Amino acid sequence: QVQLVESGGGLVQAGGSLRLSCAASGRIFDMHAMGWFRQAIGKEREFVAAISWSGGDTLYADSVKGRFTISRDNAKNTVYLQMNNLKPEDTALYYCGRAREKGFSNALIDYDYWGQGTQVTVSS
Repeated sequence: QVQLVESGGGLVQAGGSLRLSCAASGRIFDMHAMGWFRQAIGKEREFVAAISWSGGDTLYADSVKGRFTISRDNAKNTVYLQMNNLKPEDTALYYCGRAREKGFSNALIDYDYWGQGTQVTVSS
């Protein structure tokens, strides 16, 4: 009975910022690591960032390191992705996923629930 809903996507100019949110409902949200993945047209879904269940550990793809920040507020059952210095290549549908365990992972197979995605489009 876990449901994830992403929001915060939109159209932004290169160099701008967006903050994505993933609101979760259901049991044991605070005991699972969470992650963000994205998929651009014609490309495979790729890992973006992940955060441990406690929020103490994070993992980022090299392509977004230094620009994106993942965080979570377990009291609100919400995970965030702050996206700064956006580039046109960041354009994609961004998905929020719940990991099977407390530790984080960059592998799709380690996530068992997904949201519907929120579109991020970065113009040049």
